[in-house]
Amino acid sequence: MHGAPQIVMMRQRAKLLARAREFFAARGVLEVDTPLLGKGLVVESHIDPIACQVTVGDGRTEQRHLLTSPEGPMKRLLADGSGPIYQFAHAFRDGEVGKRHSLEFTMLEWYRPDHDHHALMDEVEAFAQAMVPRVAGVAFERLTFQQVFQDSVGVDPFATSLAELRTTCERLAVPVPPGFDEGSLHDALDLLLVAHIEPSLGTSRPLFMHEYPASQAALARVHASAEGHQVAERFELYIDGVELANGYHELADPIEQRQRFDHANRVRVADSRSALPIDEPLIAALGSGFPACAGVALGFDRLLMIATGSKCIDDVRSATTQ
Repeated sequence: MHGAPQIVMMRQRAKLLARAREFFAARGVLEVDTPLLGKGLVVESHIDPIACQVTVGDGRTEQRHLLTSPEGPMKRLLADGSGPIYQFAHAFRDGEVGKRHSLEFTMLEWYRPDHDHHALMDEVEAFAQAMVPRVAGVAFERLTFQQVFQDSVGVDPFATSLAELRTTCERLAVPVPPGFDEGSLHDALDLLLVAHIEPSLGTSRPLFMHEYPASQAALARVHASAEGHQVAERFELYIDGVELANGYHELADPIEQRQRFDHANRVRVADSRSALPIDEPLIAALGSGFPACAGVALGFDRLLMIATGSKCIDDVRSATTQ
């Protein structure tokens, strides 16, 4: 996209940014601006940061990373007593290229002390309704991860096996990758979700999917469901088959958080990928003053795509990554 169409889109982008800032100002949420470079990371097994060498003084060089999200620095502000905060941050993820993915993108992330994930879903719903006129006044649907799988593919994710998931993939014509039978249930469920289920989510009305299996907790708390399953206090929002937001009732236990980062690094190494340095100041913040809170990361470029009917992320950004 070049020339006049790009300028029109940038004006729409500016209007959406202004409306978003008005939304948070009316609710007393403080806008913050945190660093893009970090020594340590919020380690995830499936997300790769972009590394860079920097000169830090006296000719010394260090490896730093462009952050995959502003989560670590923002949580340190929360531990320092910031109260509710939000940020429009540039985020960077190596290898993520496609119609909905970019090496560099804009993430809107916000945190609400004293909220759980259900209260934050209420606010995310109000935000989306304020940003996208065609969903204003529409009641968003809320289904558990288990309900979505049972309704979409007839599989109970808490009572399944790799053999059943292989049969389900074959029945639905979902290509099964090499090593499927030696992989994890987590990976097999994710394959079905991305390849078959996601495109239909939120197409009749926006959908929150919540109560993920504990294996997909990431940085969320975990509790036992009414059926006795360990589930993550996490949600994702889908509109028109697009995953728009990912939210957590945030884990506040520094020991558990380190264990999860270590596990993610072990998975990375087993997958022939490099282990990543852990955000040690984040671990320290979790052990010192971090409030009970919920947080959400929302893809702002994807939000603009939905609001304008665009089909490619490059169409809503002022310039693509070179």
